Amino acid sequence: MTLDNKIIKLKAIQSEIFEQSSNIRLDKFITNQIPDISRSKIQYLIKNKFVLLGDIPIVDSSYKVKINDEFTLQIPEVKPTDIIPKNIDIDIVFEDDDLAVVNKPPGLVTHPGAGNYDNTLVNGLLAHFKKNLSSISGIERPGIVHRLDKNTSGLLLIAKNDIAHAKLAKSLQERKIKRIYWAIIWGTTAKLQDTIITNIGRHPRDRKKMSVLQDKGKKAITHYKILKIFLQKAFSLIECQLETGRTHQIRVHLNYLGHPIVGDPEYGNVKYKKFLKIPSTITEHLKIINRQMLHAKKLVFYHPITGKLYEFEANLPEDMDYLNKCLSTTKL
Repeated sequence: MTLDNKIIKLKAIQSEIFEQSSNIRLDKFITNQIPDISRSKIQYLIKNKFVLLGDIPIVDSSYKVKINDEFTLQIPEVKPTDIIPKNIDIDIVFEDDDLAVVNKPPGLVTHPGAGNYDNTLVNGLLAHFKKNLSSISGIERPGIVHRLDKNTSGLLLIAKNDIAHAKLAKSLQERKIKRIYWAIIWGTTAKLQDTIITNIGRHPRDRKKMSVLQDKGKKAITHYKILKIFLQKAFSLIECQLETGRTHQIRVHLNYLGHPIVGDPEYGNVKYKKFLKIPSTITEHLKIINRQMLHAKKLVFYHPITGKLYEFEANLPEDMDYLNKCLSTTKL
């Protein structure tokens, strides 16, 4: 089911505008009127001149709606994707008519992008689900409600139609979907349990990386607790729960605390030799780790159509499980 190739008329009447706020933004106004379309898609439509006030396109999502404003929302027909379906082995944890939960392995890119258009999770989803994927995220990201970095493993929600996608996206925005990650980090945090609250944005010098910023970026909130401490505080197994979903959020936040994730090529620049007591069996294993030891362990959400509560967990992938067991059994 899709909402594409439609024209929708909306008129701002007094009760809609002033019941809660006299300065409602255009994107929020439209989202309130059409809850089956995500706010991000509404913002895309506004930016690309698909929202008209009379005959004039409104391209600013923050435009303040006035009483008796009459809008025409043009939802364009979704262009067929030119992404090639590919028979990639996908671990499908759950599937029904509206959504799926998949367990993404490390090393698999979530969706096509520069330099990788053929070997992504989306290629595999297209082969498995055929055309039964939502279109809200665009032709290069069918079904993708949220994403994981290439070298982060674990659970992902996939939407199979636009209605489910819009409601899942709204649940994410309203922080109603619980996303819990496990990571193996260097050292041990000062507090065994705490919340990290910062702004995160593009690194001022390296645009490929994200960074904690003082005055710019977007608010990022990560709750964490230490699950295990290894080798006299040389390593820890930590659980992180996302309240927001900024790019590289957990990786950036743990690095900000001074305890980056083991193996992280962008944010984990730790010289393990400074931990003089680490046994050689561990240091030799660390040399062959080529990705961040980060895993999306648990997803808890209400089904967007039925309202039923679902909870899923995924076992640690082989490389991270092996390191965890080695650290657990090695003594100083």
